[in-house]
Amino acid sequence: MFAVYKKELRSYFTTPLGYIFCAVYLAVSGFMLSLFTVHSGSVDVSSYFSLMIYLNIILIPIITMKSFAEERKLKTEQLLVTSPVSVSSVVTAKFLASYTIYALSLLVSCLYILGLQSYGTINAPKTYGCIFAMLLVGMSFVAVGIFISSLTENIVTAAVGTMGTLLLMAFASVLNSRIDIYIVRQILSWVSVYSRYQYFTYGLFDVSAALYYVSITVVFLFLAVRVHDRRRWA
Repeated sequence: MFAVYKKELRSYFTTPLGYIFCAVYLAVSGFMLSLFTVHSGSVDVSSYFSLMIYLNIILIPIITMKSFAEERKLKTEQLLVTSPVSVSSVVTAKFLASYTIYALSLLVSCLYILGLQSYGTINAPKTYGCIFAMLLVGMSFVAVGIFISSLTENIVTAAVGTMGTLLLMAFASVLNSRIDIYIVRQILSWVSVYSRYQYFTYGLFDVSAALYYVSITVVFLFLAVRVHDRRRWA
């Protein structure tokens, strides 16, 4: 698994994709942080991180779209699914490679927050809670992207499909308040990622919310494994 992980991680930086993602993420996050803090005369970063969730909806599909779609397009997928490494290990390695790029970009962007200390006292529990929540949200988003990528050989379709799915998950709480059908409300309540994120913005660590994001990640990675298991035997 580690060999696949290194190969995937290296592939992001042997092409412009990894550099573009990191550069865009750091540039946009720096601009948004200054807009919501320095220009508004505040050191509260909760609004900034809330908006960054929607940036993730646009950027994360860029690093996950090629995970399996490109393998299918280049006809190298069979080499992976028939290799001595298990399908679950391959899926996990690709997930970890994409998540590493995201997590490193997020953590580097958090260095910007250190500059806010000259403007006032930062609420440490709230800030750490937001960062931790962003790591959890990003983890679940990457897993969704890996699953969508496993369904198609077109990387553009994988990216657009992932964005659409993530938008639904982000706005599920809004739709939930406007739908009266119980079953639909239950489904939307389960896929809603934003409503659970709110707990962390108050500096509170919510175990159930953390487990929810981990569950979302596990479910979508499991679905990706099942897709390739089925394709292997087909």
